[in-house]
Amino acid sequence: MNRDGTAILDHVTLRVERHERWLVLGANGSGKTSLLRIAALYEHPTTGTVRVLGQQLGLTDVRVLRRRIGFASAALAEQLRSELVALDAVRTARFAALEPWWHRYTTEDDEQALACLDRMGVGHFAGRPLGSLSSGERQRVLLARTLMNDPDVVLLDEPAANLDLGGREQLVTALDDLAGDADAPALVLVTHHVEDVPPSMTHCLLLREGRVLVAGPIEDALTAAHLGDTFGLAFDVTRRSDGRFSAFARSPRAR
Repeated sequence: MNRDGTAILDHVTLRVERHERWLVLGANGSGKTSLLRIAALYEHPTTGTVRVLGQQLGLTDVRVLRRRIGFASAALAEQLRSELVALDAVRTARFAALEPWWHRYTTEDDEQALACLDRMGVGHFAGRPLGSLSSGERQRVLLARTLMNDPDVVLLDEPAANLDLGGREQLVTALDDLAGDADAPALVLVTHHVEDVPPSMTHCLLLREGRVLVAGPIEDALTAAHLGDTFGLAFDVTRRSDGRFSAFARSPRAR
C-alpha cells in the first residue's frame, strides 16, 4: 500500500482464523491502522489481494460485507455525536450507520443492543448521551457496538488509547472476556502498548515501517528480542501468572 509515493505497507500478509485472537503491535507510523482499515474495508491496497470472510475486495459489495465485521477506532468514535445515547450508538451498527435516522429498528434490535451493552458492563448507561460518559465507558460502548450484528470478525484500533489506568483495566477485562469466549468471533487488536494486551490473545504480528518482522503464536512473537527489533530499543519483557505482559526499556546504567 502506497500513499503519496511512500510505502505504508510492504508485502504484508496476515491470515486470521475464526478461533484466533491476533495482536498487531508496532510503533506509531508502522502501518497498523492502515492494515486494520483495509481489513475493515475502508481502504484499498495499491497492489495485492484482500479477502475478508471469503470475499475478495473489489469483487463484492462492501456495504453488505461490512455488516459482518465489527469495527471500532478513534476516527469512528469521533464521528458519533456526543448527544447520541449509548443505546442508539450501538443500534446504528445494525445498518453500518452513524445516526439512527432513516432506519427502522425492531424490538429485537433493541434487545440485541441492550444485550451487547450488558455484555460489556455498560447496560445501565443505555439512556445516557455518549458525551456524559467517561472515556473508558465510551470505549466499552463502542466495543458493544462491534457486537451488534453478531459479526464474524471484530477489528479494534487502539481501543485503550487515552484511557486512564482505571478505564484501561476495565477495558482490558472486557476484551479478555470477549477473547476468552470460544464462541466469540475472530479478533484483531491493534495497540502499541503491551500492557493493553488481554491475556487471552493467541497470536501476534509485529510491524516496523510497514513490514512484518514476525507473526505467530503470541508466546513466540512477543519476546524481548522481537520487541527490540520492532521499536529499536533493548527491552525486558515479563509475563505475569495471569497472562498480562509488561515491557521496560533497559537502562543504559544497568549492569
